[in-house]
Amino acid sequence: MRRRKGLGGSPFTALATSLALAVIGALVLVAMPSAFAASLFADDFEDGNSNGWSKSGGSWSVVADGSQAYRQSGTGADARTVVGTGWSGQAVQARVKPIAFNGGGRYVAVLARAQSTSNYYFLGLSNSGSVVLGKRTGGAPTTLGSAAATVTPGTWYTLRLEAFGTTLRGFVNNVEVVSATDSTFSAGKVGLAGYYASASFDDVLVTDAGGPSEPPVTPTITPPPPGSCPTSGTPVGFAAVNAWGRNGTTGGAGGPTVEVDTASELISAIGQSGPLNICVRGMITVPAGMYNVTSDKSIVGIGSTGGISGGGLNIGLPLDNSVTSPPANAVNNVIIRNLSFRNASDDSINVQMFSHHVWIDHNDLADGYDGLIDIKRGSSYVTVSWNHTHDHTKNMLLGHDDGNSAQDVGRLKVSYHHNWFDQTPQRNPRVRFGEPVHVFNNYYVYNTDVGVACQLNAGCLIEGNYFERVEVPATNTYAGTAGRCVARNNVLDDSGPPECSGSVQEASSYYAYTLDDPNSVKAIVSAGAGVGKIGT
Repeated sequence: MRRRKGLGGSPFTALATSLALAVIGALVLVAMPSAFAASLFADDFEDGNSNGWSKSGGSWSVVADGSQAYRQSGTGADARTVVGTGWSGQAVQARVKPIAFNGGGRYVAVLARAQSTSNYYFLGLSNSGSVVLGKRTGGAPTTLGSAAATVTPGTWYTLRLEAFGTTLRGFVNNVEVVSATDSTFSAGKVGLAGYYASASFDDVLVTDAGGPSEPPVTPTITPPPPGSCPTSGTPVGFAAVNAWGRNGTTGGAGGPTVEVDTASELISAIGQSGPLNICVRGMITVPAGMYNVTSDKSIVGIGSTGGISGGGLNIGLPLDNSVTSPPANAVNNVIIRNLSFRNASDDSINVQMFSHHVWIDHNDLADGYDGLIDIKRGSSYVTVSWNHTHDHTKNMLLGHDDGNSAQDVGRLKVSYHHNWFDQTPQRNPRVRFGEPVHVFNNYYVYNTDVGVACQLNAGCLIEGNYFERVEVPATNTYAGTAGRCVARNNVLDDSGPPECSGSVQEASSYYAYTLDDPNSVKAIVSAGAGVGKIGT
């Protein structure tokens, strides 16, 4: 391979290669492009040296690792190396192979806009099971955004960090997985880092053009057959309430309808601005991670076979503990319907950071890694309805942590109705802080740990449900500080009694609803919950 360092010259030509991104249960192969325009710098280390690179910490040397590569050996140092000049708009890409990590929260990374070896942006593969986008300003790293991913030592990955204006985008194996906005650094060098970690780096390339290195894929504006993608509908429960500047949940209503059947089309569509109805054809396998959904979206499966495997959907801004009230740009007005979720590398659906007016309806969820539907960090006005959950332990979490009262108290208002909790042992849901949490007309069967767990002063109204072979249908003393729950008009079929005490706000003070006869709920829900059932 030719090697060129510095500015100008002809485009750098990279060796076409297939790189593996480790995901739970799958291996996704992505072919690298054959050429890049507007190359600013390139180094493949085939001349056996690292001339021009300035090092700080660690033990850096050029070694044979398949081809010649630049290695940071040992895990006992905060090791960084930088090269180049004061580039402003830049995309820095490198092949990176993590080798070993020293302790938790460590990473190997590419750097952009480096003012020095102590001030820069970075995109790293972390041993905490994530891709981390962050910055250093002389002290410890600051996380700007992250996405769950399986990081396997000894595996090569291609990382690309783009910095154009105030927008930062991080790619793994040519798939965008994380983004953020920050204005700390406007220009600088590029670099590599092993934050108390060892790694090999190769094929460093810097260009002045952003976006996927393959042409971006725009979903085709092809409406699906009538009735096969049910984008219209009206929720019952908190998603229908007029609050926080929004009256009800309409998703992509008023926007165009697109059909997607590949990971790149899906990820592109859910991240677009403006109203959009996204019809998912077939089961789409995405790389490991959580993919951000923007406001005013309806994501709906076509027929009974649409779904997402390998990753999950994130509805919400990046985590920020300093934000304690709903921001103006909180994600809102999102509908997820008629989709099957399988083998998610983290949560199948995650709602966070004051996201509101979200309707999760008629989905089939199973075999995930963490939660199937988790709602947390001040999110509110959510309805979870007519979903079938099965073959999974950690089902649904509402409120993620005992110490998050500043964001959660007075929020986490969620309705759960007509869901089929099918042999899911726990978190059906597990609730902290929220009030009222309205759990009505659901069918519970053989939940071996607990049905509804209401704690941390949460207030749960549990009514009109059918519990079959559930030892503890509901409790307000599951763990830690007690909550409050009111259980009424439930069918207890070969089940123990609810363990409830205290008073709870009435859901009827927020919205109107009509209870189905709880004796009929088993038949109604088992026939109507899940995919391919809307309108039946």
